[in-house]
Amino acid sequence: MKDALMDRDEFAETMAEIGRTHMPFGKYGPAYFPPRGIPLYDLPAEYLQWFASKGGFPSGRLGELLEIIYNVKKEGADEVFSVLRSKAGGRAKLRPPRKKEFRFGREGE
Repeated sequence: MKDALMDRDEFAETMAEIGRTHMPFGKYGPAYFPPRGIPLYDLPAEYLQWFASKGGFPSGRLGELLEIIYNVKKEGADEVFSVLRSKAGGRAKLRPPRKKEFRFGREGE
């Protein structure tokens, strides 16, 4: 991040960009969560911590956004993304849905 303070307009634009951007690669990318990947704001803090501890975030704007999100989550302010989540229909599901199959009795009866 270039500096820690943003003016109101820059903050609003950054939040809008975070709301539009999905993870383009990796275990939370489109290959595992089609068609677009997980929204950046729903990435687990542990995943973002991994980037921070393994040599840094990706280069470019994506890395800047991931670092902003990591710092917000690290400070316990994840609720700042609740407006984005509610507009998107709720928190992204990170686990596959369970199969709902019930078997009563013995097989073959």
